[in-house]
Amino acid sequence: MNKEKHPKISKNSLPQGVRVSVMASQAKKAEGIIVLDLSGISSFTDYFIIMHGNSDKQNIAICNSVARALKKANFKPLSIEGLDKAEWVLMDYGSFIIHIFSEQSREYYSLEKLWGDGPKLYIKNEIKNIMAGENK
Repeated sequence: MNKEKHPKISKNSLPQGVRVSVMASQAKKAEGIIVLDLSGISSFTDYFIIMHGNSDKQNIAICNSVARALKKANFKPLSIEGLDKAEWVLMDYGSFIIHIFSEQSREYYSLEKLWGDGPKLYIKNEIKNIMAGENK
């Protein structure tokens, strides 16, 4: 599909919950963070936030960090699944869903390719810039 057909998404255009999720995951050193805008192609959510950690313990720490930060920002999960093995932790907040994978599971399930028709935002491992949209 031609990438020119999709509007660009930027850090500043992301909803608050998505920005909070990204910052909290960066604080726990999540890797390969990508935000997919599914608003034009999905009926069940607007955004996927996809990332991976380097161990089950790190994935649980990322999940806990994101859950605490979102709770502080008054977001409540519809469900959180996969903490028992932490190969794929799914945190469903309705309008956005957070996927925390092991690197191997991420490659296997390849959600970025499966849902690749929507605009993507690759997040660098820089915490300081992601919340800039709230200061304007």
